[in-house]
Amino acid sequence: MSSVDTQPERPTRSLAARVARGVSGLPLIALLATVMGTMLVPPLLGYDLYAIDGGSMEPTIHRGAIAYAREVPVAELRRNDVITYVPPGHSRPVTHRVVAVTRPDPRRGPVFQTKGDANRAADARLFHLDRPTQARFEISIPYLGWALLFLGTSMGKVIGLGLPAVLVAVWVVASLWREGGRVLKDGGDDEAAAEYEALGAQEEALVAGVRAGAT
Repeated sequence: MSSVDTQPERPTRSLAARVARGVSGLPLIALLATVMGTMLVPPLLGYDLYAIDGGSMEPTIHRGAIAYAREVPVAELRRNDVITYVPPGHSRPVTHRVVAVTRPDPRRGPVFQTKGDANRAADARLFHLDRPTQARFEISIPYLGWALLFLGTSMGKVIGLGLPAVLVAVWVVASLWREGGRVLKDGGDDEAAAEYEALGAQEEALVAGVRAGAT
């Protein structure tokens, strides 16, 4: 009498399940990596990041975009350059295009006038740049600026601080749940294997008895 091994191939199924879980999480991992990359990598390369909350530079820079700017010497600024600066009498930076550069007094440096691309009129006040360098716009990515703007609000700060802790807690609970299920499954498989071995031993004993009676 021959027997057929019907034990489940647990390692194969377990490996396939792990691969499937890993593949299903790749889009989320890719999205998070992209967002983190756009936030963390450019500063390491010398870029400044600005979240654009107004529409004065449409369509060059869309509202809600992240604008990347690199510090350059003020003496290198030319007409049509887009700069992010704090206008006289304001406390928040503005990203506008330089429409005029004059040098009435070489000792004080150039005088600038700016304008938003979507605005009909140029900004009324002329200004000097007191710092030796100035952030000059180079490129923008639409929509990602909304995340920075939200994190600047009170609710955004609360979520920004609390969400990582919640995600860690969820990950720990999910890991414990999966580990508990695996232990129970392995225990059940071990019991089934023990029963299978017992039945096999009984079958071999019966076969041996039949052979002994035949002789």
